[in-house]
Amino acid sequence: MSQTASQSNRLAQGGQVDRTQTLTFTFNGRSYTGHPGDTLASALLANGVDLVNRSFKYSRPRGIVAAGAEEPNAVVQLGATEATQVPNVRATQQALYDGLVACSTNGWPDAQRDIMRWVGKLGSPFMPPGFYYKTFMAPASMWMTYEKYIRKTAGLGHSPTQPDPDIYDHMHRHCDLLVVGAGPAGLSAALAAARAGARVILADEQETMGGSLLDTRETLDDQPAAQWLKTTLAALAEHDNVTLLPRTTAHGYHDHHFVTLHERRTEHLGDSAPSQAGHRQSRSRLHRVRAGQVILATGAHERPLVYANNDVPGNLLAGAVSTYIRRYGVVPGQKLVLSTSNDHAYRAALDWQEAGREVAAIVDARTAPEGDLVAQAKAAGIRVITGSAVIEAKGAQRVSAARVAAIDVDAFTVTGKVETLECDTIASSGGYSPVIHLASHTGARPVWSDDIIGFVPTTVAGVTATGGAHGVYPLGEVLADGVEAGVNAATALGFEATVNDADLPHVEQRHEGPACALFQVPHEKTTLRAPKQFVDLQNDVTAGAIEVATLEGFESIEHVKRYTAMGFGTDQGKLGNINGMAVAARCLGQSIPETGTTVFRPNYTPVTFGAVVGRHCRELFDPERYTPMQAWHVAQGAEFEDVGQWKRPWYYPRKRTDGGIESMAEAVARECRAVREGVGILDASTLGKIDIQGPDAREFLGRIYTNKWQKLAPGRVRYGLMCGDDGMVMDDGTTSCLAENHFLMTTTTGNAAPVLEWLELWHQTEWPELEVYFNSVTDHWATMTVTGPEARKLLTELTDIDLDREAFKFMDWREGHVAGVPARMFRISFTGELAFEINVQAHYAMHVWEALFARGEAFDLTPYGTETMHVLRAEKGFIIVGQDTDGSVTPEDLGMYWAIGYDKPFPWVGKRALTRSDTRREGRKHLVGLKPKDASVVLEEGAPIVFDPKHAIPMPMAGHVTSSYYSPTLESGFALAVVKGGHQRIGESVYLPMVDGRVHEAEIVGTQFVDPKGERQHV
Repeated sequence: MSQTASQSNRLAQGGQVDRTQTLTFTFNGRSYTGHPGDTLASALLANGVDLVNRSFKYSRPRGIVAAGAEEPNAVVQLGATEATQVPNVRATQQALYDGLVACSTNGWPDAQRDIMRWVGKLGSPFMPPGFYYKTFMAPASMWMTYEKYIRKTAGLGHSPTQPDPDIYDHMHRHCDLLVVGAGPAGLSAALAAARAGARVILADEQETMGGSLLDTRETLDDQPAAQWLKTTLAALAEHDNVTLLPRTTAHGYHDHHFVTLHERRTEHLGDSAPSQAGHRQSRSRLHRVRAGQVILATGAHERPLVYANNDVPGNLLAGAVSTYIRRYGVVPGQKLVLSTSNDHAYRAALDWQEAGREVAAIVDARTAPEGDLVAQAKAAGIRVITGSAVIEAKGAQRVSAARVAAIDVDAFTVTGKVETLECDTIASSGGYSPVIHLASHTGARPVWSDDIIGFVPTTVAGVTATGGAHGVYPLGEVLADGVEAGVNAATALGFEATVNDADLPHVEQRHEGPACALFQVPHEKTTLRAPKQFVDLQNDVTAGAIEVATLEGFESIEHVKRYTAMGFGTDQGKLGNINGMAVAARCLGQSIPETGTTVFRPNYTPVTFGAVVGRHCRELFDPERYTPMQAWHVAQGAEFEDVGQWKRPWYYPRKRTDGGIESMAEAVARECRAVREGVGILDASTLGKIDIQGPDAREFLGRIYTNKWQKLAPGRVRYGLMCGDDGMVMDDGTTSCLAENHFLMTTTTGNAAPVLEWLELWHQTEWPELEVYFNSVTDHWATMTVTGPEARKLLTELTDIDLDREAFKFMDWREGHVAGVPARMFRISFTGELAFEINVQAHYAMHVWEALFARGEAFDLTPYGTETMHVLRAEKGFIIVGQDTDGSVTPEDLGMYWAIGYDKPFPWVGKRALTRSDTRREGRKHLVGLKPKDASVVLEEGAPIVFDPKHAIPMPMAGHVTSSYYSPTLESGFALAVVKGGHQRIGESVYLPMVDGRVHEAEIVGTQFVDPKGERQHV
């Protein structure tokens, strides 16, 4: 086979790329070409690009090592524009598309000319493991400077600074069986279960399903593996009960077989997701899968050998070499040295030679390797050096030679003379490690198996590992193991299924000799003096670093991991953890099982924030909620404020006589006068409404509220205070008795959901014996408050409810019709004026609202917003929870002794807390009114209050302003505040120093500024 002219390492034929089409892409500012079917990594290798990144800690040159999710070095930044930037993308998993733009994540000004490499070369002796715990400690004043530069050098890429143009979505799925991995084991398992009738989801992280079948040398039924793969995928696609999800990574396994899948839907098509039939496609999707059974057919990762300078570009995994040759038609070099401890790696040398390149030698750590592949290599004339290993790679920007020597694996020593073999590529294989990450997410600790020299998953109910995921590697056995796993899972789910050997393809049995347990290769020098031997390539963790950690007293593998950073970040120990454990075990003089393994955590590979968020962003991040009258408010030119998620009318500016638009102060003054002198209307639909029913509803209300509820009769309404278990006010509102065992509770707008959760919490965890039920009906009912001296006159002709003062008393509610619509009407007031609160079904709200305004023309009915509502309620001393309270205010601090039932038979929530010494002490802050000495002054909310304005700074604070407004009724500013011992200081003066040097004086007064006797609301 010969190479193509444009891509120096591309074979003229072979692989699964489409050479009839050429794709152009850019890497680190240079333009290259590739073909459909390429990954970014295979295209870079095809173009002879050796250096793809700089290492995290030492800024050493790094090249591509692997061909899949385990790649530690080729972590790149994608994006042609600032808005489409995506960090942390593995080049081995990114499909090539025309116009792709990528760059290295480390290196300044670029990876080739990186200045930081000198820091790595000269400073590495001063950067031992844990150096960041021991340095930058002094002087403390310099930490901010240190941090600035540390953060500049940290990380794997940068986040975009402009809004993401793409959309992402979520999907909730349920299935009988989830199969993770579509290699030979996963395909066999999925097909067996599907034929039994189970609903199957098959997910695989690669662009094309097939796993090891995509580059195997073996045949199935005497045909290329690709043929069996094509037939099997077609059979699965024919089943309606099967969902195939390629380009989909299972990145987290959670409780009760809940697995999250990240599907890269259009990331292989372009810089941004394309449109289809006029609709924008999502870039990626997060599937939330709940499965009855889960089969983990995740395969195994090949382990690299740990030897000196094993990070220089040109050091690859043996399996990756075969993958690039057989799947992509790319030979990543000219002359190969293979260092291995097992038979399977021999195929890399055979593939290399068949591609027309030179194999300098196969260096096998075993003294007498045997097996069919070994025989094939020897028959092909390849030199095999036994009982030896590559102990060091030579070269700076690319491998130039391999130093080979005989070794004693058990004694960890070099026993023979070193031979230097010229080469530009070193492939290594230390065996295979089952991919146990997802199994470990369940909390089950894996167990060591000497037979396969690796950890295997432990048994978890409903979870089955199959194929390479639990140490079965021969292809014929893998296929059989997959079928058995699929049949067993289907049977456990209640389907009829049996293993039929006739369904299995014939695979020629291949003899393989036993592997050798080699992890770190010895060097002539000690580990600490030899050139760096990298265990974790992504985090720059060396064997020497692990040895130092053990010398410093770290014996737990979890402590070693944290001290050295082994297995951190996006790598999650895919290539390095087993080698790292083996190094630690050797240094501690114990076995690997005694040393144990670290805990693997989600995510298995990086997941974009876009996929995590889905559609819950922009306007859907915190959805805006509107009342049924929203369109009317907009038409009237209302200004809005956010109250929780609700858009509430803030005020309604009108045109002035001079043609201008009212300011907020002018609009609020007009609205206040309308309510106090005529009639106004407020859209109060946003108030939380909770329907409470059950034989024990009264008892529950008595326990959750501070006041009494046993004698509240149907047709009556009562105000209530709700405290947390710390005795502090958490919400307030009215509750109406609709029937003997039926109540309607109202809450503050922002607390509707928290209060419902609070009720459920106490019911379900503390008082489950009470028969009571709660339902949110906030959106069911629209609420309109008609208030003011003319309110009764306006409503009389619109309702069949008797509004007479004696027939419909204050704090009563009645049922009837308003504007022909069934309604509940409540005689309650948050303004201190005559008020009727009308509740109608939300669908009829606009009709009723417009009818009120049609009738209200004769009374100059004025809509008012939340700002006017605040002025009116503050004039009456009514509190707003969260504004006049701050989580440290009790009912007594508010002066609401009348709302506290200390003599109730059951200890209501917060009662015990109110007996604590802190809540009984003198000098607590009390809610009071403030009347500025200068009537034109409107005090600042939050302004500090002091008793002595001449006290030296810092002045002792006596309290602060909680609510402050200008009152058109009082023609002055006024405020509510919390002041130490305020209830005993009525009539005294306090002072409010401002930041500009001014000091305001105010008199402490009662909280009710208008109609303190409450006569207006009782008319």
